[in-house]
Amino acid sequence: MGWVTFALSPTYRRRFVANAAQAGYSFGEVRAAVGHAGRMVFEMPKIWLGRLPHYTLVNQACVERAYAAGKGVVFLTPHIGCFELSVQCAAQQWGATHGEITVLYRPARQAWLAHILETARNRSGVKAVPTTLSGVRQMIKALRTGAAVGLLPDQVPPQGLGVWSPFFGRDAYTMTLAARLALQTGATVILARCERQPWGRGFTLYLEELAPPLSSGLEVAVQEINAAMERTIRACPRQYLWGYGRYKQPRVDKLSPQQSAPASTEEGQ
Repeated sequence: MGWVTFALSPTYRRRFVANAAQAGYSFGEVRAAVGHAGRMVFEMPKIWLGRLPHYTLVNQACVERAYAAGKGVVFLTPHIGCFELSVQCAAQQWGATHGEITVLYRPARQAWLAHILETARNRSGVKAVPTTLSGVRQMIKALRTGAAVGLLPDQVPPQGLGVWSPFFGRDAYTMTLAARLALQTGATVILARCERQPWGRGFTLYLEELAPPLSSGLEVAVQEINAAMERTIRACPRQYLWGYGRYKQPRVDKLSPQQSAPASTEEGQ
């Protein structure tokens, strides 16, 4: 399926090759990522609606330390490997003892699909909240109770909710939410990378604490998160979604800068 899409869509193909080249990779070095994008599509029904596949955790001790600190955990993963499984694995491992993991989602426009996605993403140990001011407040509340949230910081946010920041040497519109959540609450940032193992042998979820902690300045902190995402991607470039429009212009969204401002400064909620 990945190769069919690659063959039939010139736009997707050009973007894939250009994004990989921007990061310093030839097509031959990352060509396996074409097939991995197709695998991702066919994994979704089972991950959302069925029993979770076999997976192995690497360095889960860093997550235990983060929870023990009591200031919450911010899980960050780029569009790499089976990123949808990352939060499900973490929820299965720590949800019962440390509370649900809160994640943001954009509701689908079609009512039937919106219902399916909402049901699928709100599995045991996971709480999916909409991309609204209310959703952001729920994430802050979760962190202040010592629970965890999950984000994909390489996702392009709506206009007004990000800053232009270098990503593989080229400015990309980057969300500020991940940095704001960590800076405002003192939560520990954990980097996650869920890799597919060959021949259907399951998945490996690699976990790593972001060190040193983020700088206090917002734009610098955003740059540090982008740099951390680059390192995570370089650890397994053959499973990154190079065809994602990382350098596209941000869309105009209902969650305006004015709406989001209170979430970045509110105290005591």
